[in-house]
Amino acid sequence: MDAVPMFPLGSVLFPHTPLALRVFEPRYLTMMGRLLDAEDPSFGVVLIERGWESGGGDERSSLGTMARIVRIEAGAADLFVIAVGGDRIAVDRWRDDDPHPIADITTLEPLTWDDDLLPLRREAERVVRRVATLAAVLEEARWDPDTEVSDDPVESSWQLTAMAPLSEYDRFRLLGATTLSELLSKLIDLCLQEEPVLVARAADAADTDIDDG
Repeated sequence: MDAVPMFPLGSVLFPHTPLALRVFEPRYLTMMGRLLDAEDPSFGVVLIERGWESGGGDERSSLGTMARIVRIEAGAADLFVIAVGGDRIAVDRWRDDDPHPIADITTLEPLTWDDDLLPLRREAERVVRRVATLAAVLEEARWDPDTEVSDDPVESSWQLTAMAPLSEYDRFRLLGATTLSELLSKLIDLCLQEEPVLVARAADAADTDIDDG
């Protein structure tokens, strides 16, 4: 796919997960205006590795996700955009901004399900929800830990990945998984590494509350 409109962000977008954007920069307002005329209004999202979302001059990753617009609401000087993650993409070449970022991309093959993965998928959900609940205690949860996920095992695997309270670096590593087994295994491992950190922080917060009381 050539000349795809791109929206670099400071966060990773996963397939089958929602994306909410407040668009206010003129270059991205132009991009959204152009997409409104498209049959399939979609744009690519990649992680900003260095720099800022506003103003340009950022360094961008070469792996991302397509986002399909499902709703746009206009404000006085901005747009509120709701999109949903689609296929993963690899950036082949960045073109000159016009005025927003544009890239030539390749769509990556979607991950496929095998019924033998069911125990691993169930374990991933158990671990993710447990660790997400700890993050919620610290008011750092990405999603409500009780959020329902899709009945489709591939979609739900990505949604659980989005729910996990991990760093953007770890989330980017997960986005690059080549198999569903790899995705679920890494997701479990990363959550188990994060869990004792969250437990310690939650205990410190509880002790602080007791001392203050």
